[in-house]
Amino acid sequence: MGLRWYGVVVDAADPARLGRWWAEVLGYPILDERNGELTIGPDLDMPCLHFTPAHEGKAGKNRLHLDLVPEDQAAEVERLIDMGARHTDIGQGQVTWAVLTDPEGNEFCVLREKAGE
Repeated sequence: MGLRWYGVVVDAADPARLGRWWAEVLGYPILDERNGELTIGPDLDMPCLHFTPAHEGKAGKNRLHLDLVPEDQAAEVERLIDMGARHTDIGQGQVTWAVLTDPEGNEFCVLREKAGE
């Protein structure tokens, strides 16, 4: 018997709105939408992001976050800010990545481009 990673669940005040935002950020299609939940991902055979209704508001820093690798960090951060992301300080100090929050305040990082990619 084995396990397969199916996805990450994101609790959201507005799952449809936040899921659509992340679909646009990542260029993923919406794979499923029903019962107030939304699933995005490259396809159903790959790990997906599942957005479900939150029963309480976000409190404190995320215990888990996404790290994204762009082709051009500065251009990608600018695009994300234009889409509604915000810079945030979680005590990271001077680092080579940008820490942003999505429209509901969930932290994520935009890393520097990988050498050789």
